Amino acid sequence: MRQVLTAALIFVSAPVFAQEMKPLTMPQTAHSQDPFLRQLSETRNFSSGRPVSVRVTPDEKQVLFLRTQDTSNVQTLYAFDVATGQVKEVLTPEALLKGSEETLTPEEKARRERMRVSARGFTSYQISDDGSRLLVPLSGRLYVVERASGKVTELKTGPGVLDPRFSQDGKQVAYVRENDVYRIDIAANKEQRVTKGGTAEKTHGVAEFVAQEEMSRFSGYWWSPDAKRVAYTESDTSEVEKLTIVDVMHPERGGEIFAYPRPGKPNAKVRLGVTAVTGGKTTWVQWDAAKYPYLATVVWPKGGPLTILVQNRVQTEQQLLAVDPATGKTRELLVEKDSAWLNLDQDFPLWLDDGSGFLWYTERNGGPEVELRKADGSLDKSFVKPDAGFRGMTRFVQKDRTLFFNGGPNPTQSLFWRVKDGGAPERVTKNGEGIEGGSASREGGVFVVNTSSLKSMSRTEVLRADGTRVGQLPEVAQEPPFVPNTELRQVGPKRYWASITRPRDFKPGKKLPVIVDIYGGPTTTVVHHSMAAHLMSQWMADQGFLVVKFDVRGTPLRGAAWEREVKYDFATVTLDDQVDALQALAKELPELDIKRVGIQGWSFGGYMAALAALKRPDVFKAAVSGAPVVDWLDYDTHYTERYLGLPQEHPEAYEKSSLLTYAKADKPIGKLLLIHGTADDNVYFFHTLKLSDALFRAGKPHELLPLSGLTHMVPDPLVKQRQWERVMEHFKKNL
Repeated sequence: MRQVLTAALIFVSAPVFAQEMKPLTMPQTAHSQDPFLRQLSETRNFSSGRPVSVRVTPDEKQVLFLRTQDTSNVQTLYAFDVATGQVKEVLTPEALLKGSEETLTPEEKARRERMRVSARGFTSYQISDDGSRLLVPLSGRLYVVERASGKVTELKTGPGVLDPRFSQDGKQVAYVRENDVYRIDIAANKEQRVTKGGTAEKTHGVAEFVAQEEMSRFSGYWWSPDAKRVAYTESDTSEVEKLTIVDVMHPERGGEIFAYPRPGKPNAKVRLGVTAVTGGKTTWVQWDAAKYPYLATVVWPKGGPLTILVQNRVQTEQQLLAVDPATGKTRELLVEKDSAWLNLDQDFPLWLDDGSGFLWYTERNGGPEVELRKADGSLDKSFVKPDAGFRGMTRFVQKDRTLFFNGGPNPTQSLFWRVKDGGAPERVTKNGEGIEGGSASREGGVFVVNTSSLKSMSRTEVLRADGTRVGQLPEVAQEPPFVPNTELRQVGPKRYWASITRPRDFKPGKKLPVIVDIYGGPTTTVVHHSMAAHLMSQWMADQGFLVVKFDVRGTPLRGAAWEREVKYDFATVTLDDQVDALQALAKELPELDIKRVGIQGWSFGGYMAALAALKRPDVFKAAVSGAPVVDWLDYDTHYTERYLGLPQEHPEAYEKSSLLTYAKADKPIGKLLLIHGTADDNVYFFHTLKLSDALFRAGKPHELLPLSGLTHMVPDPLVKQRQWERVMEHFKKNL
């Protein structure tokens, strides 16, 4: 449940009725006829054809990017020439595959699921530190592109390559294969095993499940700056509970087994070792793993020591340590504590090139703050103050000590800022309100800024340091057929941020039923200055509804205290505030018919939608709950224990937060539709089955729609189309 820009969509297929219900008579004439749903599905929410993975080369002469065609998910590599503005195609997947099909190993599929990657073809690439080479993985193979000549060389690796990366000198590539770390010298093009003894239960160089899903640490190995050594994790899951997923449409294939740690139960045992790239003895890093079992972050910078961040199990304390690679001994740089929990940011620590100190992220003073620390860990100065609304770093330019970041004080926007040596933040661009995704070249001479707003889809511009426009990265995307009729405002005494999307033919004075589109949990907001975020809201609204979203207490970007209101309780403040915000908005906008309110969401939003139907059916008459966490004892350790604590110590937190508690209550519920992918390896399908069973036994009618073979992320275009048809049928019938 890592942070995403918008709440996930709900996806459905053919219905299965849980109990005491007659099959719905669904209007067939509408199916396959809605041009917007078809276009939305074919274009992946109108994202296909827009540049992604944009990077400026070290010499600032080119901007590289990936892009699909307008109705494709296969990405190709392009280069934009900064001097001329011309674009050329660098490499295509078709040229490398030569007619064969792209294949992915189960490990690569799982990694992409954790990273929320739905594209195919080139999904990543790397630029060597000197800019002379590109590394492009495809279908379990690796290709090196010489930028000067365009020559492409396939590296002679074994099959199933995972997580490939250049050494800092660009002469070698390391990767994981068969649960061990390998490396290959590009000139010799010969593979060599670096670690030995890796197995499925004791992997070398692979980030464990919670590291990928909850910490945003997707790698399990790190090159030394001199390219002579590798630090790598050994993740032992032998004591971790194993869960099995079976393709229900193909029971003859058996099941896939996953090590999935549930709250209060054993985690993977992770240790960090250092070995020569030629193999040999491993030196194991020493820290108090009993007190700090989570290896959250590892960096090995050219200007500082091998550095690790370790956390205690409930994430209220973390220790930053400098490592001596020769001995494995560590020294403490700093300790962070928080009575509720500590949020991670994988961009930190960021060591200065000269090793004189490092940048550090903290919320110690009530909000996100970037500090400059000395080499021994002591505080030098606050670099970005808590009131700046820091969301994430994009670049630190060493020569003039300028930090570029995205954020700002308004949580519905994210703009591109720079701070020079701890001074006042200033906008990089002169764009108006909206969402900016900015990045800078290594030396700060070229910027790339992706901009969108309530009235426009994203566009990506290339700028020079003085703000002059070089050009725009070309798009081949289809544009949506309408601009959402969406308004943002703050409501109620707590000043909740809200979005309201009205029908395009809305007539003032007419009351309309309401659909609350919700996520509602930690890490994610849903009220954004973004056209893309409200396209489906407009489509729903045009069928006779007002679609609203609220960011309430427990969500980020309003300060540490606001977010930490959910500690030990997911089910009270989160829902009470949604009701409070809805009622406050209705006082301002009489067109809201709060006697006819529905709610829908996915993942944590699915949990919230089901909670609303179970706990407050007096307010929420109908609900669509997608992939809900039903019982938090069944979700993963790192996420759940951060907010609810250990179940052995806080059983009441799990009891009051469980949907099963309210399913058993002697009261009616709202009209509830449950949806879940049967192959979900994040929120397992049995969550929804547990809730359906509890409701069935309690005599409470509901509907259940399983998505055969689909996971937590559901990219299938046809399913997406059928999903929205079915969701709106549910709301039309019940509201």
